[in-house]
Amino acid sequence: MSISQYATWRALQIGADYNNNNHNNNNTNMIKFTETTRFFILGVFNIHLSAAPYTKVEESFNIQATHDILNYGVPWANTSAVLHDKFDHVAFPGSVPRTFVGALLLAGTNMAIRAVSFLSPIPPDLPGQQLMVRGTLGALNSVALLSVKGSVDTAFGKTAGAWYILFQVTQFHVMFYASRTLPNMFAFAITTYALSALILVKAVTAKSARSAKRRRLALYLLTVSGIIFRSEIAILLAAETVYLIARQRPSLTKEIVPAGVAGAAIGLAITVSVDSFFWQQFPLWPELAGFYYNTILGKSIEWGTSPFHFYFLNAIPRLLLNPVTYVVCIPLALATKATQKTSQDILVPHMVFILAYSLLPHKEWRFIIYSVPAFTAVASAGASWIWTRKSKSLVYQGLAALLVISTLASAVASAGLLYISSLNYPGGHALANFHNLTSAEKGQNISVHLDNLACQTGVTRFQQVHPHWRYDKTEDEEKLLDPMFWQQFDYVIAEEPRRVIGSWEPIATQSGYAGLTLRPEENADLLPLSQSPRGALKTIHSVYNDIAGSLKTQITRGFWPAVKMEPRL
Repeated sequence: MSISQYATWRALQIGADYNNNNHNNNNTNMIKFTETTRFFILGVFNIHLSAAPYTKVEESFNIQATHDILNYGVPWANTSAVLHDKFDHVAFPGSVPRTFVGALLLAGTNMAIRAVSFLSPIPPDLPGQQLMVRGTLGALNSVALLSVKGSVDTAFGKTAGAWYILFQVTQFHVMFYASRTLPNMFAFAITTYALSALILVKAVTAKSARSAKRRRLALYLLTVSGIIFRSEIAILLAAETVYLIARQRPSLTKEIVPAGVAGAAIGLAITVSVDSFFWQQFPLWPELAGFYYNTILGKSIEWGTSPFHFYFLNAIPRLLLNPVTYVVCIPLALATKATQKTSQDILVPHMVFILAYSLLPHKEWRFIIYSVPAFTAVASAGASWIWTRKSKSLVYQGLAALLVISTLASAVASAGLLYISSLNYPGGHALANFHNLTSAEKGQNISVHLDNLACQTGVTRFQQVHPHWRYDKTEDEEKLLDPMFWQQFDYVIAEEPRRVIGSWEPIATQSGYAGLTLRPEENADLLPLSQSPRGALKTIHSVYNDIAGSLKTQITRGFWPAVKMEPRL
């Protein structure tokens, strides 16, 4: 979009109704509201973090590595011995090495935070440390999303920026996973910053020195994130580079090549030096090793395959959640003359990226999560076009009402998904409850075995709170079948008690999510929680059960939507 086109668009966007006084008041209120929405992302991300503080097995490498660096430091002396004795990745290396760069960043940041920990409401114990670590990553991703909001403000107007925030916070996956230590979410922060720069490049004149700097920055960030964290970003980098060359004719020698060379050199220098040290292999580039193992050797298909259309017909609708964004808003932004070019420029490289990546048989929604802010940005342009014209015709009024209703429905759906997801961490809840039940023994030398399900659904080293205790995670089937193996333990947390050999007495059971039902049992808890509610939550829980129970009995004849729980550990 040229400067003149941009000026025309902004005039259309904010000046069409200036002749009536009521619009001035409405515009002032909208500006106040758009500024308020900046706090929505941080607030909603914190709600997700608090509701589901534990982690799953996919996050385990980075959360365990962060714990080890945070609590044992970087072992400059006796490196091999310290790594072998204290670091989790030596005992559980996985199929391919993964980068320590993200863990080192989180641990270093939280070492600095420790100095002012007295200012934090989060206790400085190990579970509190995990919350702070995840909170650091979530804050980084939240700020990255806010940078996109600023770019959307410039490209499409502040109304679009407000809708960008509203769409983003009512999507479940981005907000829920923003603080989760998946390699994709470390990369997500970097690719989102790159997107914010690219939106500005595509919304204003391409020939300015500032645009050249933004192009270099974006390509540099994409290169670094692909080399260190996720190799699939190379496809997005290639798509963006080719598209920029075709549309904006940037200098190859002053922009494209310098950005690529600098990004590759710095990315390789960081990952090879850090990861060769922690893995004690030189030279080691984890993303290259992972690419070779999963793509060249084809090992990724062992995790399952999906049809070519999976990303477009399944993943993107789930990630965006609100159907109005992709059925109405994005098509409208692409069809409307004022927003068409910028919307196309934002969206086309991401469509090419997803199309190319669809050729690989193994597919997961997290592989394309980097594209969600781009789709949301374009959707916000369409939403803004509708919202600023809602007084012009019944059609726009109807579409504006549809926007509000669908966004509220998405917020409710997202809250429901958060509630269900919070019930999916029986391992973390079981270990926390176990510590409460055995608090009188915390100073003794206790040995406890944690089985595979417990370790996959919430148990991390941050939950191993008693330094005198031994937490065993043996997976060797031969050892697990040996009666003598079990004699060394005082307690066992296990999915299948019958596999625990010997005479044992159960002390507690931890339930987990087991699906939905429309006809719950007679005296079932209609709002089950993983832990006993306390304080205000206990009151809410009791009131809901009383009201829902009465309605189920007296009006719906036993029917009521509820979550089923079953013993898991």
